[in-house]
Amino acid sequence: MIGKGTAKMVALLLALSAGVVVVATTGFMTADVIAARRRVPSEKAHVDSLIEKVRLSPEPAEQLHAACDRLTDESLLRESRQGNLAWALAIAAGVFVAASKCHVALRDGGVPLPRSLCAGRGRLSPVETSACSYEQQLMAAGGAEGEDIDLSTVDAVIEREGGGSASAIPILHAIQMQYRYLPETALQRVCERTEIPAAQLAGVASFYSQFRRSPVGEHLVKVCHGTACHVAGAPRITDELRRGLGIAPEDDTDPTRTFTVEQVACLGCCTLAPVVQIDDVTHGHLRSDTVWDALSAARNPKTNGRRQSAASGPRAPGSALARMDEQAEVGEIRIGLGSCCVANGSGDVHDALEAALASIGATAIVKRVGCIGMCHQTPLVEINLPGRMTARYARTTPEHARTIIGRHFKPAGLARRVTTTIGNTVGHLFDGAARQLVENHVIELRDPPVAAFLGRQKHIATEHYGCIDPTDLDEYLRHDGFKALDRCRDMAPDDVIQRICDSGLRGRGGAGFPTAEKWTRVRRAEGERKTIICNGDEGDPGAFMDRMLMESYPYRIIEGVAIAAYAVGATEGYLYIRREYPLAAERIREALQECEDRDLLGMGAADRGNCLKLKVIEGAGAFVCGEETALIASIEGQRGMPRLRPPYPAQKGLWGRPTLVNNVETYAVIPWILRNGPEAFAELGTASSKGTKVFALAGKVRRGGLIEVPMGVTIREIVEDIGGGIKEEKDEGGRMKDEGGSIKESLVARRRTPRFKAVQIGGPSGGCVPAELADTVVDYEALADVGAMMGSGGLVVLDETDCMVDIARFFLTFTQGQSCGGCTTCRIGTRRLLDILERLCAGEGRRDDLAKLDELARSVKKGSLCGLGKTAPNPVLTTLRYFREEYEAHLEGRCPAGQCKALIRYEVTDTCSGCTLCAQHCPADAIAMTPYEKHEIDDEKCTRCDTCRVKCPEGAIVVV
Repeated sequence: MIGKGTAKMVALLLALSAGVVVVATTGFMTADVIAARRRVPSEKAHVDSLIEKVRLSPEPAEQLHAACDRLTDESLLRESRQGNLAWALAIAAGVFVAASKCHVALRDGGVPLPRSLCAGRGRLSPVETSACSYEQQLMAAGGAEGEDIDLSTVDAVIEREGGGSASAIPILHAIQMQYRYLPETALQRVCERTEIPAAQLAGVASFYSQFRRSPVGEHLVKVCHGTACHVAGAPRITDELRRGLGIAPEDDTDPTRTFTVEQVACLGCCTLAPVVQIDDVTHGHLRSDTVWDALSAARNPKTNGRRQSAASGPRAPGSALARMDEQAEVGEIRIGLGSCCVANGSGDVHDALEAALASIGATAIVKRVGCIGMCHQTPLVEINLPGRMTARYARTTPEHARTIIGRHFKPAGLARRVTTTIGNTVGHLFDGAARQLVENHVIELRDPPVAAFLGRQKHIATEHYGCIDPTDLDEYLRHDGFKALDRCRDMAPDDVIQRICDSGLRGRGGAGFPTAEKWTRVRRAEGERKTIICNGDEGDPGAFMDRMLMESYPYRIIEGVAIAAYAVGATEGYLYIRREYPLAAERIREALQECEDRDLLGMGAADRGNCLKLKVIEGAGAFVCGEETALIASIEGQRGMPRLRPPYPAQKGLWGRPTLVNNVETYAVIPWILRNGPEAFAELGTASSKGTKVFALAGKVRRGGLIEVPMGVTIREIVEDIGGGIKEEKDEGGRMKDEGGSIKESLVARRRTPRFKAVQIGGPSGGCVPAELADTVVDYEALADVGAMMGSGGLVVLDETDCMVDIARFFLTFTQGQSCGGCTTCRIGTRRLLDILERLCAGEGRRDDLAKLDELARSVKKGSLCGLGKTAPNPVLTTLRYFREEYEAHLEGRCPAGQCKALIRYEVTDTCSGCTLCAQHCPADAIAMTPYEKHEIDDEKCTRCDTCRVKCPEGAIVVV
């Protein structure tokens, strides 16, 4: 038995030895990481140069494969080395702590110290977190206090979703759907009953914006702050709601706990901007004064429920073949029931049409269809009757339904005909104006505005737009559905990839990486199990292409995924969809279930080579998850943190397996290419950018909507020819002004239509292209040359009333808030950029701010690890490059566009008639009620909400 002195000496030597190992391993790991990061720029530049060569000629493909394989091998070796060092560090640290405690205990004559308690500490380190109780971690993360809940509901959720680590996000979604937030006791139960560590659950719950840690009010109000909504006045709506409801600056719920107001990045209904979602019902074209009507409507559950059910879309009874025969005999009434359509009233029109048909006993099928593209014309009704010309009615309302039905359908039975004839006669006498109004809503494809919108488009991803029921599998099969997948069975996988290569298809999700090249990497990667992912996390504010494609063409996307899976050898896959797109997720799930029930996919189709198993995963509100490695981490149930590449997902992706990731639009065009041949696709577009591109056209443009145009079309053609140019101003009733600026129905002062100023393309990763460069063609290289990028396809048109400094601030606010925090340059750099922009918009800019902006933006681009961080400064750099005079004006304390609240004020001109409308609607009581006299605005009380200017019928209130 050794003595106390010897034991103390042994413990001291062990502690010193372990300490040396800790220092040494830490040094080796740090040096290894630094060396790897120093090599990344040169290696990436080499790979990028090979990629550019491959785009022009396939000869360097083998060099590219070799370079990528070498980088992957080096990365995997580095990961293995880092793992071994980490184990050595952990063991040495454990020995050091144990030996030190033993030495201290022997020296002091006491016993080894117990494990430290976590309570009372500040932010916890990962090591400390693993030792903490769930409650302590939740408190450290800022969680709310728990409350008594029925834990059997939580147990049912766990049983349904599973207890593995990857189930963290689905479980949290289910709990929040049940309780409308994440109660502490429910999360504690999850930790007790599953394999999910408390640290992981707390980290995931705090990382994703969709998860709430505190209770909500009776009604949840989400104000969209996407690009289109921002320029249309969403910040004013948020400010007015918070002011009117008395919400404290540090809170998001009013004192009565009736309304909770949240800002959301984008709701994907950009053509209806500004958009507010109240209890899952979306309202468009709101203003700071009309939003209160929407809040009042939220108290009527009957109305909300009807509109929500219409979004899901009622199905006609009977089999698909029976419906086809019936349609051929009696015809059909088509109406789009996508998210935008329903939010604009199509659901109510759908119900009114069915009621009108029933009232006269007529037989017809009121058929839901997908996106019609012409969002500016919704609700759009199309009447298809045998032997007659198709009739179309734009911007209809429920009040139009009875008249529309009466124009095209005869009542059933003598009694109904007599009563209908009498009713029509009386209607002509007393309701002639309403019938004339319906006449004014008739549109034809040859009408110049309609022809201009549709004439330049080429529908590939949006093939059969406005014609088919999104989830009717028989109808999809009648339109050549799954024929491309059938043809693949007679081809070798390499032949399928070669056809995609011949088409010149590049990924439609961002940078435009060659699709065939990515497929080839996954095909050649080692590993028995391979995975395929459809990236539907459309997080760009101002973009809604993927949402409309998923809502309108779920079978086409599934077919494209199945073809890609066959080509690369994947047997399982995931469709990752934004949580903000519930209708898209619902229709994809319905389509998947139908495919499995009909043995088109899954184990029932094993004998046909289609044993692919697909599953829908819903995101949780993190823009960074659009980056493929962050998306993979999210599917694995982790925080969406991008990782350093290589290894690329093609070599080591989901759960370490080779993984193919493409976005929705990329998969949507695959069936068309295989059915029509790669040459037909390659004939469209430019030399380096083949085919078509789907764009979400929104903002200050007359004809917004979903468009699909061949690559090579110019920005000017999109904005002025397809979009119709900058939209005219409207009076408060929404009536369009004529070319002179007057409104015949009311005495309104002439106002000049704003001029086209810029296009913001590519979302937060893109840039602002000025009107002077509107002749730039739409392809990947041309847009990159002017400082923008294709991105996923969001295209927001801006006019001269938009402040470009404010636009840059808007995007930096978004990217800074969405940064995962993994890179110091992105996390801190975007914050510093935002600080400067906020100073400028507040009129507190400094003379050296513009030079700092440019220098800091370029540093963030160079120092960030993932593509999102590298492109975050693009809006700053492009606005600084093309609109420098606006930045200089802000340095002088002026906002030329009249948008920055701190730099503007409102004045009443001499044309004021004293009608008192501005005073009646001013929410801040900044205008005194002085009938028949010129009004005055109290600048100290004025909140710059713009209500007075909008309400003034004389145009007598101006921004100075």
